Parts: sequence; structure tokens; C-alpha cells
Amino acid sequence: SLSAGLDLPGRFLFATLTLMTLIAILVFIEEAVYIYRKIPSSKRSIIIWINAAAPVISTTSCIGMWVPRSTMFTDFTAGIFFAIVIHKFLMMMIKECGGQKVLLRRFENGHFTISTGPCCCCCLCLPRVPITRQTLFWLKLGTFQFAVFRPVLIFLSIVLWTNGNYVLYNLSPKGPALWISCFIGALTLFALWAVGIMFRKVRILLKCKNIIPKFALYQFIVILNHLQTTIINIFATQKIIPCAPPLSSTARGSYIAQQLLIMEMFLITVISRVVYRRKYHDLEPPECVAEEPGDKKQTP
Repeated sequence: SLSAGLDLPGRFLFATLTLMTLIAILVFIEEAVYIYRKIPSSKRSIIIWINAAAPVISTTSCIGMWVPRSTMFTDFTAGIFFAIVIHKFLMMMIKECGGQKVLLRRFENGHFTISTGPCCCCCLCLPRVPITRQTLFWLKLGTFQFAVFRPVLIFLSIVLWTNGNYVLYNLSPKGPALWISCFIGALTLFALWAVGIMFRKVRILLKCKNIIPKFALYQFIVILNHLQTTIINIFATQKIIPCAPPLSSTARGSYIAQQLLIMEMFLITVISRVVYRRKYHDLEPPECVAEEPGDKKQTP
């Protein structure tokens, strides 16, 4: 068994990381109960989904650490869950503005700046797009397509893997792994672009709701779960991370990525509890904001 092959420091490390995962799950359960009691029903499920991202990734990483053969399934489970969370984060920003109708009234003559990351941050010549029901639909579609197509592509990968045609670390042009990974990467960029466009517009309005720390936590999960893991896997396939018998380079890289994710997601779970637990006042209705200057003029 895995535990029998570990020395004393290894067992202590595994026990500590498992304990951190259990604490993260308990913190999330306590936070979910608080959200269920204190948050209005219109926002409740969305905020619980977003808060669940870090504990779910920590749990899948812990399972992959103890059961190495399950790594592909645990990574895919975390990927599917986070694809849904990206869409939920966009919907949360719309809900915090009062919903789609209220958001359209607040920004009646406003424009979206689409020259933002990660797709078009260098394309400053792109025109600004009016905020309409149609543009909101396209932004929501940008994240929804990721929540739909990523599970489909992951299911296809598992089918090919069981048939022996899909090798995770084989990135040759003849294999399906490279093309599926590139397609998932393109879908990810479009989804993150839609969230970035919306955040850039509402960040000042929702500053009172701490949207900037919430967005920062969401960005950290994206970077750590995708970019960090990809870099470690590339180092492992290129043998930059040396093998340590009985572990090969790829297996050792997978262990390092999982152990780092457990520690990082534990910290994000604790910080998320602080950020999302605060009581925030509802925004003023757009009519009141519009009428205030007129009322002040009539007073003298």
C-alpha cells in the first residue's frame, strides 16, 4: 500500500495534508450553513457554489495523493466543478448589481470595455460595446459554453483513455490529448474573458460588496489550479523534476502539484470564509441614485 512505502516524514506530511483537507471541508460546511440562514435565496446557491471551489479542489487533490491511479478522474472532477464555478461567478456579479433588469437600468448608457485580459488586453483599439440585453446574453454565453463543453470534452477524454487512445502526458500532434487540451484552453480563455469584461465594469459599483477581494480569490484558484499544475506537469514530462524510485518523473510531478494545491486551497477556503461572511448593505436602487442630484437642486 501507499502508506507502507512512506517513511516517517512522508507519513507526517500525508497526515498533515489530509487534516488540512478535512478542516477545509468543515470550514466550508459551517460557512454553507451560515449562508443558507443569512443570505437571500436569490444569491444563496451561487455563493455556496463559489465557496465550494477551493474545498472541492483540495478534496480531489487529497484523494489523488492517496490513490495515485485516480489522478485522472480527480483532476477531471475538479476541472468540471470549476468550469461551473466560473459561470456562477459571472452570475454572482449580475445578482449583486440587483439582477439583469436593474443592471441594465444602472448602466443604461454605459459601455463594456472588451480590451481586457486574458484574450484582448493588448488590443486597445477595440471599440467599446454598449451594455444591452444582447451583450449581457453573450457574456453569459461565454461562461455557460465552458460549463457545458468542458464536461463533454472531459467525458470524451475518459472514453478514449479507457480505450488506450488518450495518454495525458503524450502531447504529440498525432495523439488526441494535444488537440483536446488546446480546445479546452481556448474555451477557458473565452470564459475568463467574459468574467473579466463584467468585472471591469462593475468593480467600482460593487466595491462596497468587496468584489475586488472576491475576484482576487477567484483568480488565485484559476492560476493555481490551471497554470501552476500545467507548469509542473510540463517540468515532469521534460524530466526537469527527477524521478525518485518507485515514483517516475510524471508521478512525482503529480504528487507535488496535488500537495501544493491542498495547502493553497486550505488557505483560500479560510480567507473566503472571512471575505464572504461579512454583512454587506444592499445597493441603492438606480432610481434613487438618479433622483438625488435633482432633489439637491430643488432644495434651495
